[in-house]
Amino acid sequence: MKLICIGRNYTDHIKELENEKPTDPVIFLKPDTAILLKKQPFFIPDFSDEVHHEVELLVKINKVGKHIDKKFAHKYYDEIGLGIDFTARDLQSKLKVKGLPWEKAKAFDGAAVIGKWLPKSKFHSVDNVSFSLKKNNELVQQGNTELMLWKVDELIEYVSKYFTLKIGDIIFTGTPAGVGKVFAEDQLKGYLEDEEMFSIKIK
Repeated sequence: MKLICIGRNYTDHIKELENEKPTDPVIFLKPDTAILLKKQPFFIPDFSDEVHHEVELLVKINKVGKHIDKKFAHKYYDEIGLGIDFTARDLQSKLKVKGLPWEKAKAFDGAAVIGKWLPKSKFHSVDNVSFSLKKNNELVQQGNTELMLWKVDELIEYVSKYFTLKIGDIIFTGTPAGVGKVFAEDQLKGYLEDEEMFSIKIK
């Protein structure tokens, strides 16, 4: 099982971090050890003073595929979910300046929250799904998949050029604007449309 993450897939998030708009999807990976165990709090790591929340729509792959054409991509998943790509922003900034990979800032233990899953048939279209994140009951991030630079099926086509997709693989499809620092005792709750998908305590 692998976690395939897409960076810079929402224009407003690109602007807030003053990044350059990519010409192709930005891809990075997280190991399965990055998955935050169910019902466990997220512990802020001692190597960062600025861990940010990034809420993202997730897609779970349900069949093996390679070089998947966009028109067939919808056959490779039947569930969507919601999660958080926790990012040690201070560490990431240092790595980016040096032109080094991001993994230490993105793939550390507990850096991937995976909430519950819902059948995609519950939604009219995966290209028009609203999602949000509340921190201490205050809305901090809000997005809709229609604002993605690359939609879900386009991402599956692109990613499968480079990586064979296997059953159980999860694609993190990118985060909208509103990312921010988490503090001990914060409570994060994620919503797909109006349904709560996860609730995480920060320690």
